[in-house]
Amino acid sequence: MSDLFNQENDLDPGAPLADRLRPRSLDDFVGQQHLLGPGKLVRRLVEVGEIASLILWGPPGTGKTTLARLLAGSAEAEFVMFSAVLSGVKEIREVLAAAREHRKYAQRKTVLFVDEIHRFNKAQQDAFLPHVESGLITLIGATTENPSFEVIPALLSRTRVLVLHPLKPDDLKVLLDRALTDEKRGLGAFQADLTPEARDFLLGSADGDARVMLSNLELAVAVTPTQAGRRRVGLAEIEEAAQQKALRYDKAGEEHYNLISALHKSLRDSDPDAALYWLARMLEAGEHPLYLLRRMIRFASEDIGNADPLALLLAASALESYRLLGSPEGDLALAQLALYLATAEKSNAVYTAFAKAQADAREKGSLPPPLHIRNAPTKLMKELGYGRDYQYAHNFDQAVVDQEHFPEELAGRRYYFPTDRGREQAIAQRLAAWRALREKAKAERRKEADKSVPKSRQR
Repeated sequence: MSDLFNQENDLDPGAPLADRLRPRSLDDFVGQQHLLGPGKLVRRLVEVGEIASLILWGPPGTGKTTLARLLAGSAEAEFVMFSAVLSGVKEIREVLAAAREHRKYAQRKTVLFVDEIHRFNKAQQDAFLPHVESGLITLIGATTENPSFEVIPALLSRTRVLVLHPLKPDDLKVLLDRALTDEKRGLGAFQADLTPEARDFLLGSADGDARVMLSNLELAVAVTPTQAGRRRVGLAEIEEAAQQKALRYDKAGEEHYNLISALHKSLRDSDPDAALYWLARMLEAGEHPLYLLRRMIRFASEDIGNADPLALLLAASALESYRLLGSPEGDLALAQLALYLATAEKSNAVYTAFAKAQADAREKGSLPPPLHIRNAPTKLMKELGYGRDYQYAHNFDQAVVDQEHFPEELAGRRYYFPTDRGREQAIAQRLAAWRALREKAKAERRKEADKSVPKSRQR
């Protein structure tokens, strides 16, 4: 068969760099190792030449289209691109008619790749159902939106949802080096070099999107003049191509991490005005809002925690608001979040408690749970003592019981020490009251145990 994934003859020299560098085999694919690593689902499908109906959910530039092409190629299936933006039910019927011909005369499967499947309405999505069910087509949909909300349940039940993640910096570096050195499909013939500043900004401004990075690189190389047979691409050329200024925040040359530190510490120190200033500085300098949102979501747990649990909910809500609105409308959600975080009660008790628990989990190894809190679904497990003497909390005063939940080696361990700030004050009082109840129950059990022991033995 003519394999467009392995032949250079099909390469269009006028195609954008991102298309020219599209992987021709799974070994060339960069990133998404949770799907493509040894023994993972997609790799296994490719290795055996099988294919299944899938929904590929992830941000732009993470390889959804390429992955669909590779799956179709490995199964030697017809690959039909279909845009939910440009096509409707009429075009669906035409594709289905062609699929019947391929199956009847060429004994070939048809993979229908629907880009931006979330843009199809319910009736259009319904049109796929009987044909996915019958196997006439293998449907692979790509979406940047949560399929739980955008794809009808009947179609979701007939597909498998695979989540693709933004590419990591190391993944982008591999693609960048490949683009600069590949003379057939990349920019190797231009003999282009990037200054360290240009390289760092190119990687950072991509925000995990390979297509954005490669498009900016291609344009920057194109506008850079040749000197002594080479093109030296500097920060100015990358900034011009990206239409975005690098994160140079003042004349002293403070770096990106200095400013995010200033924002973080302003939030922690409850200074809403300074927090708003540093947030505005970073946005004006071109920092991606999603990076700032990720940092503030982390802050909500690390520095506020249960002193004000609403902080984490608002942080997650601000993320969804920005994804819905984009810039500049969505930037206001970041400002609202920063002000809330700065003025909220602070506690790092969750952060420190989890760090202690992680340390014990790493250092103590696989300690077994106490027998009385283990489940006992079989007769043998019951005979071995699983679940014996378990005390059901709802049968006790205030639903508080005195029984050990830690492994024996960690009995009585405490990690969480809530502060007296915000809602944690109430949590601290509640925990203290529960501890008092447990101590009382323990004392009463000791009394009962002493009564059952003969006086001669007590002496």
